[in-house]
Amino acid sequence: MSRIKVSVIVPIRNEEMHISACLRSLLEQTYPSDLCEVIVVDGMSSDRSLEIVEGFCRRHANLRCLNNHAAIVPCGMNIGIRVAHGEVIIRADGHNVYPPDYVENCVRYLNQTAADNVGGPLLTVPTDASLGAHLVAAVLTNPFGVGDSRFRIGSTEGFVDTVPFGAFRRDLFDRVGMYNEKLVRNQDNELNARIRAAGGKIFQTPALRTEYHPPAGFWKLLHTTMLTSQWHLFSLKENPGSMGIRHLTPALFVVSVVGLSLASPWSRAAFVSLLVLLLVYLSLGVHFAIRRSRSYGPLVVSTLPFACLFFHLSYGLGTLAGVRYLFEPPSSRPIREGQPIS
Repeated sequence: MSRIKVSVIVPIRNEEMHISACLRSLLEQTYPSDLCEVIVVDGMSSDRSLEIVEGFCRRHANLRCLNNHAAIVPCGMNIGIRVAHGEVIIRADGHNVYPPDYVENCVRYLNQTAADNVGGPLLTVPTDASLGAHLVAAVLTNPFGVGDSRFRIGSTEGFVDTVPFGAFRRDLFDRVGMYNEKLVRNQDNELNARIRAAGGKIFQTPALRTEYHPPAGFWKLLHTTMLTSQWHLFSLKENPGSMGIRHLTPALFVVSVVGLSLASPWSRAAFVSLLVLLLVYLSLGVHFAIRRSRSYGPLVVSTLPFACLFFHLSYGLGTLAGVRYLFEPPSSRPIREGQPIS
């Protein structure tokens, strides 16, 4: 068994629904508890998150909780990294549940692959039994919904451009810098872009698969998607390597639909092009929904193409709304509700 000290950092804000399952999974690892500390960094939660975490702290000597008055993830990660004792830093998420050998495998794959960041795909699990929760999970695990996002739709093992969250050697942050505190969203993508630019490698393996619980309601997903995608263009401004073409495709789709719709009353070609675009779009949506019909069930399959349409429209409109951030810096205030930040 390796004697490498590990620090798991969990930045949270209003996670009372999920934080208990998350912490139980992190505190019941096969890795020796005397070599593994868990640091929760609370971003001014206004629900019972802090109370729940403090209850765990009283029962587990290797768990501690810190305050993050900025209340956003990159600040929380940087607070945790600065006080961490570990040679390996693992970025965890309060929405996730981790397999018992997760920490052990993080250390193993960092050593075996010589990668600078290792992580695994997400197993997206509906938050409850409602149609909305299953529809959210279907959108986020369908190639038509999320494109070629390998950590959402596949079980790729090998070197990739990015992984969600991740595990790093502590000295990596001395070489490429800490998390970008200007980015309320996309901070993981931006850090991975800096790793690649420095000649580093990122490795994904199904051995590090984690269980992810997305928003329970479909309209909540659309709201979160629009808020998140507003950060894409600013993220590109901060680091051109942080976003890929799939992040901008929904915006191009929205521009095409709106442009052709406005031109259709005066142009038969524009009207026909709009019809063809929508028919091709919905046909692809039906095709991908049917391919996954055994996983989704008939009700989800029948509504999934239209759910993807609303998802992509929200995503694209959010990206276009973010154009303003190219001319004025966005506020570094948290998207998720909670106590006012100081």
